[in-house]
Amino acid sequence: MKPKARYHVVPHVPEPLQALKRLAYNVCFSWKDDIWDLFQRVDPGLWASCSHNPVLMLGLVSQERLEELSRDQGFLAQLERVGDGFDRYLSHPRVQAMDYCPEAPFQVAYFSAEFGLADCLPIYSGGLGVLSGDHVKSSSDLNVPLVGVGLLYQQGYFNQYLSSDGWQMETYTVNDLANMPVTQVRDHDGAPLTVSVDFKGEPVQVLIWRIDVGRVPLYMLDTNAEENPPEIRSTTSQLYGGDREMRLKQEIVLGIGGVRALKALGIEPTVIHMNEGHSAFSALERINILRKEKQLSFDEAREIVLAGTVFTTHTPVPAGNDVFDVDLMRTYLEPYARELGIHFKVLLGYGRVEPRNESENFGMTPLALRLSAYSNGVSRLHGKVSRRIWKEVWRRHPVEDVPIEHITNGIHVPTWISREMGALFDRYLGPDWAEDPDNERLWRRIEEIPATELWLAHERCREKLIGFARLRLVEQMKNRGAGTAQLQAAGEVLGTGALTIGFARRFATYKRATLLYRDPDRLARIMSNPDRPVQIIVAGKAHPQDDEGKAFIKHIVHLARDERFRNRIVFLEDYNLHVARNLLSGSDLWLNTPRRPLEACGTSGMKALANGSLNLSVLDGWWDEGYHREFGWALGHGEVYEDTEAQDAIESRDLYNLLEEEVVPLFYQRGRDGIPRGWLEKMRAGLRHLVPLFNSHRMVLEYVSRYYRPCSVRYNALRRDNFQGARDLAAWRRKLMTSWQDVAVQDVSAGNGVEMEVGRDLEVTAKINLGSLAPEDVTVEAYYGRLDEHGDFSERETAGLEVIDSAGGIHTYSGAIPCSHSGRFGYTVRVTPSRNRLENRFMMGLVRWA
Repeated sequence: MKPKARYHVVPHVPEPLQALKRLAYNVCFSWKDDIWDLFQRVDPGLWASCSHNPVLMLGLVSQERLEELSRDQGFLAQLERVGDGFDRYLSHPRVQAMDYCPEAPFQVAYFSAEFGLADCLPIYSGGLGVLSGDHVKSSSDLNVPLVGVGLLYQQGYFNQYLSSDGWQMETYTVNDLANMPVTQVRDHDGAPLTVSVDFKGEPVQVLIWRIDVGRVPLYMLDTNAEENPPEIRSTTSQLYGGDREMRLKQEIVLGIGGVRALKALGIEPTVIHMNEGHSAFSALERINILRKEKQLSFDEAREIVLAGTVFTTHTPVPAGNDVFDVDLMRTYLEPYARELGIHFKVLLGYGRVEPRNESENFGMTPLALRLSAYSNGVSRLHGKVSRRIWKEVWRRHPVEDVPIEHITNGIHVPTWISREMGALFDRYLGPDWAEDPDNERLWRRIEEIPATELWLAHERCREKLIGFARLRLVEQMKNRGAGTAQLQAAGEVLGTGALTIGFARRFATYKRATLLYRDPDRLARIMSNPDRPVQIIVAGKAHPQDDEGKAFIKHIVHLARDERFRNRIVFLEDYNLHVARNLLSGSDLWLNTPRRPLEACGTSGMKALANGSLNLSVLDGWWDEGYHREFGWALGHGEVYEDTEAQDAIESRDLYNLLEEEVVPLFYQRGRDGIPRGWLEKMRAGLRHLVPLFNSHRMVLEYVSRYYRPCSVRYNALRRDNFQGARDLAAWRRKLMTSWQDVAVQDVSAGNGVEMEVGRDLEVTAKINLGSLAPEDVTVEAYYGRLDEHGDFSERETAGLEVIDSAGGIHTYSGAIPCSHSGRFGYTVRVTPSRNRLENRFMMGLVRWA
């Protein structure tokens, strides 16, 4: 039975409390403790039971309680104080948006398939979504002119529970958007604002919702519109759910629909940042709009779009890079290719590593790489790995020149630190520390925190974690029908003073969640020492289709039931932001055991670090660049093994050795005051040296200075004078593509075998035939560096060569290579398209070597 009419019932909030509604619809409550405390004061029990959702709570709290609060002078004073602070935050930023790029219009649109913002918005699955949420939050704090674009899932990611045998089971809860901090975007007449995309030639209506994240609006797309048939309405039902066709449809909605939504909202981004390849179709749609509205050719429009696009890849694991078969692409995208003015085979070529390989499927990552001015990995090591993975896209260049850089991820520190640590930072770093967490000078004040205060704050967090884990375990046991004795035992697990190891992440197999448990007997000896007890709290979800990951969970759960570990290993179900915050703030040691180099970054360790926890991790992701023995421990020395079984055996033994010989003794090495001074100094060193680097304020500012601002300047330059810059660049690029076969390095003054003294310069001369091209069309360089034992470059640098003579179509170039160090070196000469004409001269794949 369908209703004749629909209506919403909203809470009647008394006039003195109206500010609560405004505060409820901005997710600042997820990182500003004063707003959180205000809502908690309304009804502490209800606040917890509704997953810290202020909109839902205001709809559930009794009218009597609201009337009572409207007469409570203490509450009203608190509400006024919090409201004034919130208004100041929104209206008085420390940096004006226009200051980021005063010479040109500047607007960033940040696209991501998931955003981890708050407990009450379950539209994320893991690290990618949490990173997106932190990126948006820091953009708000820094007042970067940025909007977000994502998908508003009706069910989101799954809820996890375990069967009696420890096997992961999944349930999906329908998100009640009417009771979440989201608002539907409407047009001037009050009707829902929609845009349209095509599935198999049929129009699909896409609704637009808005989530306010501080100063940043986040626009979320939803296909659950009444005009759409049921099978289409479910397109945005589940995050990473369904088959490949469902994934393709979601990415059409995100990329093509997202650009159309921005246009409908009157937002014209100068930069689109594609956070992972899910939104790569956004570049095609921007080309499409320019062709239709400005009568540009595909090539001319591409120049503008390429100049204003940034792409971040997040995973070296194949499953994280979406690939679609050609027939599926033909069904959904062949008409769109015609709309773009290109042949379908040309579109397929953009998504192939080898464009002319007709047996290769279409990949979103190659598409994003080819249509972005800048591409980056999310840690130094991940950038290196990504260049190796995608080097065949630029097969004429050595792997070092593959145009994939890195910007290491960071965390939004105010979101992730405990109340206890936040209070210490307020006291000793100053009340404004949260607005400047990347200031290294500020973090030197960590040395001023007395050892007693720092340690007691951490111990309090551990005690809270143990209490939280006990309560959660009791609830898990109740849900499985446990008896009174079992529930009582569950309420007494763990100890408040024991060394507590935290391990929480996706149970992807490469993360090796079971490495610590390979030798249960040895682990039992480590954990059961009555004078130096050790305990482990584990959480995490396996993908619903990953049976091997589920088997890892089952193995740990079964081991936790072993008498030797019954009170020392706990698995917490349904890992989410709330569980993460408790676990990160109360763990003494954060354990991470990925198979190097498959962990792109691994930001959970950064969150633990900001809470004073120490890291023990494989040298992978961020820890490869953050590790120093002053801050924590490294598992291995950066080795990469061919034999994974041998690797697991070796590294598990190393892990046990570290725990036995270094970690546990240091934790229990106490002074007369009961404080582990050596452990505390590692905590202090990590807070001082690493938090200023591995935070999302630093990360966002790096994106602004290295990518967003240069992209905006170039994007605006190409649009001037009726897009003449784009037309000229497209014509020049065509000239290079058709004339490059005539370019040749004809002669180089080799200097083979010559000996040079340190401090001298080696003179280099090369004769270059440029055919129909001119010297200003190319960049000529000496490519030099130290040689390894095989005579290959082990490192490389470049030195520019300049034209000194031109005759008969042959151009003579000359320059000098500095001889700064002794050793065995070599050089060659390279010709590439002009670095002055292209934002990235390696993108075209054109190069000539001597």
